[in-house]
Order: sequence, then structure tokens, then C-alpha cells
Amino acid sequence: MYDPRQRLIVALDVPSAAAAQKIVAAVGDSASCYKVGMQLYTAEGPRVVSDLIASGRRVFLDLKYHDIPNTVAAAVREAAALGVNMLTIHASGGGKMMRAATEAARSTRDAPLILGVTVLTSLDDNDLDKLGVHGRVQDQVLRLAALALADGCDGVVASAREASALRSELDGDFAIVCPGVRLAGAEPGDQARVATPAEAIAAGATHIVVGRPITGAADPASEARAILGQISV
Repeated sequence: MYDPRQRLIVALDVPSAAAAQKIVAAVGDSASCYKVGMQLYTAEGPRVVSDLIASGRRVFLDLKYHDIPNTVAAAVREAAALGVNMLTIHASGGGKMMRAATEAARSTRDAPLILGVTVLTSLDDNDLDKLGVHGRVQDQVLRLAALALADGCDGVVASAREASALRSELDGDFAIVCPGVRLAGAEPGDQARVATPAEAIAAGATHIVVGRPITGAADPASEARAILGQISV
């Protein structure tokens, strides 16, 4: 269904374009898709996205848009003009916002995939309870994912722990992008819901996002290849 090198998204969570370029060069042909998130985009702006795309890489723009519908739609059109392959919006922004985002994407020549972020992988049941969302994380993920898909999103962002339930409970051939992916034995860092690459793919993920285990490795290309070996199914 997918080229393994496109299923692996390497997170460029670094403070400069120079640092990002160093990682991309070190990874080489072991990955073809990169995540540009808030840190790098804030530091360098859209040029870093354009440069990655010009070099033949695919870009997952992870800025998690969450605003009024008109503002989000305008941002989506600008992201599409950059040529990004995927981008994120917060599903908790509601149906009007998600519909505005998906309609804006589909009005462009090369529409990016719109992914609804469900529950951040740093949150657990206790965190949701403090926010006034009672019940399990999985219940909230399923609720927001169903809304996102109903409102036109092409897929969702969730942890691998919910991927199996998403596949069994919701209809359709939709993308599931899973951050919080670590090799067995690796430190979870600030992530509360983690899984290995193989576990994520087996659970139904179409893509996994891996940052520090690759970007912080002595040999990023070797680490990426090890992960590709786990997800080549």
C-alpha cells in the first residue's frame, strides 16, 4: 500500500535550517518524508519547507492549525501553495473549522492530505480529566476521529495505542499518522503513549513519526534503516 520510506516521517524538531539540512543529509536515501513542526517553522519560516520540497523530499507540515474557520482555511491554502504533502489541524476546532480546511485544500491544484489531530500523545486519562474531558483517552480519540472523518479530513493523528480501535470502529480507507514511536527500550521522553514501529504498523498506522531516536543517533541513516526493516510489511 505504501512505500516504507514514505511511511516513515522523520521529525525535524531542530532550531535552524542548517541543523535540519545536516539531518537530511545524514539520513540520505533512508527516508523521503520529513516533518516540519512549530519550532523549525517559527525559526526559519516557509523557506525551509520550500527547500525540502525542491530537494525532492515530501513534507508533513505539523503546525496543528486551530482557529476560526476563515483563518484556518487561509492558512491551508498557503500551505498547499508551498507544496506540502500533509498538514495538521486540531479536530477539537470543530466541524465548521475542519470543513473549511478540507474545502480549502481541495480547491488547490495539488491538495495536501488534511489530518485531524485527536489527543496529543503527551496526554493520558488523568490529563484529560483535568481538562474536563471525562473517560478514557481512547474514547476521546475515537470521538474526535469520527468527527474529523465526517467533516472531510483525509485521516487523523493519534498514538499507536488507539490505531487498532480506530481501524475496527471507523469505516473507510483513511490515514492514521502515529507520533510517539520509539524503538524497544528507548526512553519515552515527554510522550505518555508510545509504541515501537512494528507495533504501530501492526495496529493500523499508515505512517509513523520518529524524531529523536533518528535525529539524535550517531548514525541517523542506520537508525532509519532499522526502523524501515520493522515497517516493511
